[in-house]
Amino acid sequence: MTEIDYKSTLNLPVTDFPMRAKLNEREPFIYKKWLEIRLDEEILKQRSPDKRFTLHDGPPYANGNIHIGHALNKILKDIIVRYKNMMGYYSHYVPGWDCHGLPIEQKVREKLGSKAFDKTPLEIRTLCAEYAHKWVNTQSGQFQRLGIGGDFAHPYKTLIPEYEVGILKAFRALVENDLIYRGRKPVFWCIGCGTALADAEVEYENHTSDSIYVRFPVLNPEKIRDFKEKKASIVIWTTTPWTLPANVAVSLHPDFDYVAARTKSGDAFIVAHYLLQDFLGKCELGEAEIIGRWKGAELEGLECAHPLLEKKSIVILGTHVTLEQGTGCVHTAPGHGYEDYLMLLKYNLPMVMPVDDNGCFTEEFPLMKGVLVWVANGRIIEKLREDGLLLHSEKVEHSYPHCWRCHKPIIFRATEQWFMSVDKNEVRQRMLRAIDEVQWIPSWGRDRIYNMVVMRPDWCLSRQRKWGVPIPAVKCQKCGMDILDLKIIDRFIEQVKEKGTDAWFSEPDESVIPEGFQCPECKGNAFKKNTDTLDVWFDSGSSHVAVCEQRKDLGSPADLYLEGSDQHRGWFQSSLLVGIGARNHAPYKAVLTHGFMLDAKGEAMSKSRGNIIAPEKIIEKLGADVLRLWVSSEDYREDVRISHEILERISDAYRRIRNTFRFLLGNLGDFKPERDSLDYSRLQEFDQWALNKLADITKRVLRAYENYEFHKIYHLIHTFCVVDMSALYLDIVKDRLYVEGKTSPERRSCQTVLYHVADTLLRLLAPILPFTMEEVYQSLLVSTGKSGSNPLSDDKPISDSIHRQRFPEIPDEWINPHLQQKWERLLEIRDLVVRALEDARRNKIIGHSLDAIVTITTTSEETNKFSGIYSDFLADFCIVSHIEINKVDRFGEALKAMEGHPEISISVEKAPWPKCSRCWKLHPEVNKDTEYPEICPRCVKVMKSYMSPQSGQ
Repeated sequence: MTEIDYKSTLNLPVTDFPMRAKLNEREPFIYKKWLEIRLDEEILKQRSPDKRFTLHDGPPYANGNIHIGHALNKILKDIIVRYKNMMGYYSHYVPGWDCHGLPIEQKVREKLGSKAFDKTPLEIRTLCAEYAHKWVNTQSGQFQRLGIGGDFAHPYKTLIPEYEVGILKAFRALVENDLIYRGRKPVFWCIGCGTALADAEVEYENHTSDSIYVRFPVLNPEKIRDFKEKKASIVIWTTTPWTLPANVAVSLHPDFDYVAARTKSGDAFIVAHYLLQDFLGKCELGEAEIIGRWKGAELEGLECAHPLLEKKSIVILGTHVTLEQGTGCVHTAPGHGYEDYLMLLKYNLPMVMPVDDNGCFTEEFPLMKGVLVWVANGRIIEKLREDGLLLHSEKVEHSYPHCWRCHKPIIFRATEQWFMSVDKNEVRQRMLRAIDEVQWIPSWGRDRIYNMVVMRPDWCLSRQRKWGVPIPAVKCQKCGMDILDLKIIDRFIEQVKEKGTDAWFSEPDESVIPEGFQCPECKGNAFKKNTDTLDVWFDSGSSHVAVCEQRKDLGSPADLYLEGSDQHRGWFQSSLLVGIGARNHAPYKAVLTHGFMLDAKGEAMSKSRGNIIAPEKIIEKLGADVLRLWVSSEDYREDVRISHEILERISDAYRRIRNTFRFLLGNLGDFKPERDSLDYSRLQEFDQWALNKLADITKRVLRAYENYEFHKIYHLIHTFCVVDMSALYLDIVKDRLYVEGKTSPERRSCQTVLYHVADTLLRLLAPILPFTMEEVYQSLLVSTGKSGSNPLSDDKPISDSIHRQRFPEIPDEWINPHLQQKWERLLEIRDLVVRALEDARRNKIIGHSLDAIVTITTTSEETNKFSGIYSDFLADFCIVSHIEINKVDRFGEALKAMEGHPEISISVEKAPWPKCSRCWKLHPEVNKDTEYPEICPRCVKVMKSYMSPQSGQ
């Protein structure tokens, strides 16, 4: 008799979907296929603009390779856009870049070296534009390598004329609304960069400063109630000695208690009573006698001698004074601080500014003219000591503002600048109302930006740079007045449309002056262009005007802004300022923020720490889809950790998900859905249970997408693939898939489920794993006969893509809570059997689970009845050769109840029967059939019914 190769009669998996992903090789190839068919355009053609969702891209700076924070941000955006498109929305993603500003100009000047001084503004600007374009192209390629879809062929860049016109239109609206003014007030000033800085361009770092206590001798002590002491001083404390030359006053809190304390030396010092002992200790003055006590309000108007100059410093009152440290008496220099500036407005104080653009003292402080302020600190302290006015000096380390670009400490310095008012026309109040109308995700984002807006000063818009959008102001040559006029702005806008903002430097001054224009102050008719440029935060803050308003396929306000949590003080706020000031509405309906990047130890990533992981290195090793899966696995609303170990774990998770799809595809090679799918009512109950699980997971995943909770999607799908599918359902149905007849109802029932699982899961995962799901989709089309060949395996173009599809719709009949309850009970029984099998395996009773005969003995009538209903199925369910169910009144000595289940006892023994050569189950009827003696009755039936020539298989 001819020996039969029973393995060849099994329905073993066949698929072109490779086990090894080779993502670093396959992903660029797939992305190229997408570009060939202009996939993003094809997606939008299938969507109606009437149902629109606009995620407006915040522009990264065009200066260097992307970092892991960029990757996190762009992948999150891409997941959302792909999700919205698959939900049927018209979601057109337009990437953008911030291209103006000091960092680029600095890089250009550094490269030029001393030659930079010989370059004209236009030459500098040309080099800056070339530098920016270079990095835009580099970053664009890097973002696309991450699988980011969108209109990369037509991005927005803040340096192109179309965008610059949008910036100027937004600025014009602010001028028209009377919100722009020229003023002299203290601003953040970077000495190294030679320019004013925006709040968002300031970082706080540790800095060592000189901490000093200085006496201001009282000149008119007779004005103090009940005080006869002639030799008295008010004492101030400061960590910025270099600001003392600009002092004009000493601020006290009107409600604090102040005392005069006489020391053994006979000097009387006036300080806040609460801080007296700390002051005496710090200055080593010993014990002191209190000889006077007053409220701060009673000391208003006292005159003190300035400690460095021949002038007076008056005592004023301010509620900004605190008792946290110092003396409760605050040195006040309106040119060097915002709160001090408010005191200037309240008391009409003089504005003294003895420091120039280079951070050196001017002739207003002749003693140290030309000395850098940081150098002057020590000299000022020594001068105070010589004059007997220094009570104490020490070094302190504290948080101090630094320039975000050069990382050097900055100063507060009053300069002539252009400002946007946040209080005129109720801009601040309207911003606060708008904040409450926006959805903030997470919700704490609302409080964060709300509190910032409550406290923020007017916006300093002007910068002393060449590379940027010029502020279209002119100066009258006769009276020196700086003029912003709508007609001049309009003329410049027309020039920009044709020549870009370079026209401000290339065209003559009179080219923007309307015919007959006169200075509103002196009627002069000769003007020169202002040379200041706009803050780059105004550039990006105007993007909703320059992009969303001007592109018909976007629209304003945008549905969503998504950036890091630092943008509450940056882009979110600048956009809101422009939105309210120019358009009277917020530029966004919702704002979503993510945290910062940390390493495995929870430390911030930085080059100095050496803990940076570059995205391109991850992609080279693991592929973009693994990086994207990592993004989806993290609760990005908090700070996010990444390390090589974390990525390896994610890579393992990716492999498990991929292997699940490979099993599904491998068992659908002969399945044509239109021909072979079974109606739900004809499916086996276990298969119906699987669809119930699929329906549940789909609902929860779609809800998580809607709430932007991608980490929930990762955990839901990973658990479904690894636990519900691979470890349970797929493991159990392997026997049915491989052994039953190819076209049998039992197998077709299972294949129907596999198809639905594959088709549903790949749609749910497409926004997160776009490359891999494209691979799955193309293989599924081939497996199910919907495509004759796989375009990812040959040179043919893609005719269809998973990213053109919609998210799955779950039939109501799949949702069966009653069935779920029944199968939770069956799974509970199965878990007990598996536990008993493990014990038997450890005790060497069995090897493989198919070696086992399992006996379930129960004292429960309900358990006996329930198990009996599924007695024919339980052996397959538990992957054993046979299961018997017995009912007893009580357990004998030989039976032991399962832990936690006193009504059930499970015993395992090795089956004494021969093994079926086809399905490997042990069965007493093996060797009984004359035609197929080596196999069990079930396999005999399959061989005779489905493997005969008449069956067509």
